[in-house]
Amino acid sequence: MTLHDVHHSSTPEPHAEPDGRYEVLVIGAGQAGLTAGYFLQRAGLRFLIVDAADRVGSAWSQRWDSLVLFTPRRYNAMPGLPFDGEPDREPTRDEVIDYLHRYAAELGLPVELNSPVVTLEHREGHYAAGLPGRTILADQVIIATGPFQQPRIPAFASSLDPGVHQAHSTGYRQPSDLPRGRVVVVGGGNTGYQIAEELASDRDVVLAVGSRQTPLPLHLLGRQIFWWLTKLRLLDISIDSRLGRRLGGRETLIGSSPRKARRRGVVLKPRAEAVAGRAVRFADGTEVEADAVIWATGYQSDYSWLRVPVVGGDGRVRHRRGVTDHPGLYVLGLAWQHTRGSALLGLVADDARYLSEQVVARARAG
Repeated sequence: MTLHDVHHSSTPEPHAEPDGRYEVLVIGAGQAGLTAGYFLQRAGLRFLIVDAADRVGSAWSQRWDSLVLFTPRRYNAMPGLPFDGEPDREPTRDEVIDYLHRYAAELGLPVELNSPVVTLEHREGHYAAGLPGRTILADQVIIATGPFQQPRIPAFASSLDPGVHQAHSTGYRQPSDLPRGRVVVVGGGNTGYQIAEELASDRDVVLAVGSRQTPLPLHLLGRQIFWWLTKLRLLDISIDSRLGRRLGGRETLIGSSPRKARRRGVVLKPRAEAVAGRAVRFADGTEVEADAVIWATGYQSDYSWLRVPVVGGDGRVRHRRGVTDHPGLYVLGLAWQHTRGSALLGLVADDARYLSEQVVARARAG
């Protein structure tokens, strides 16, 4: 199955009550929304999954072509469907996309694509999701838009010379898309390191790292690192624990490290603090001329469409393990929502199962 095989008309028509009201509306058809759909389907609830994109798992389509996950297939299978292939090998981006499309199709999940939710409010005892030209009513709502909502680029990026090619990492696909010359990659997480190492094969690359990350090898003593993380139960650490609070604010490098990057020819610099013309200036006072800049600077939340008072001053939804303080409203698939695995492909199932239990209990009580 190719990634174009599932589209708006390929999923079954959802079953709605005559007034167009559902028991549950799921916003987002990525791994979190689809996994939630699996549990809601098993519970026999009337639900609908909507997504603004024209394909399920659209966030994966925005990643670079050569992306390979650092989690083996055995940890990427979502409930109800195996992830084909060698269980101890890591899948590619396109294999993940194909898997998500197959998941939606084979489980017969009610997905409506090209259906952006532009407003969500609570009125007269139910939630009203405003879409272009129509409104969907639901008793409960799961927001599964994930952690990759709006690319974050520093404000000083606007000062770059217009002749310098610049893009967020979501706009990077392959080295041939960039002009020849020096590339500055800004951002020292897994994305920044992997893009910098790929580009360094045939050009000068500078990687600006804002803070020191903890590197872990992809394999250790003959085992894939996720075997060790599972064996030591490190993926089960809750954000509510002391260790979880320490780890939750930082990213762990897996399969990348400063030493490995330098061996590949990448020049490491501290945090990028300013740009002027074609020059990028770093925290140590040095600067380099750039022909292209890739901003691997992460994402920020965008809940401007959410008209329910659950968003804090930091722009994030207030919740406890996905349950907001507004009855019947939930979030799913956020980084460190409950554990390190909360936003990972196969491991989001733990949070999805927990939230589905809350949803079912409320539906039965009502």
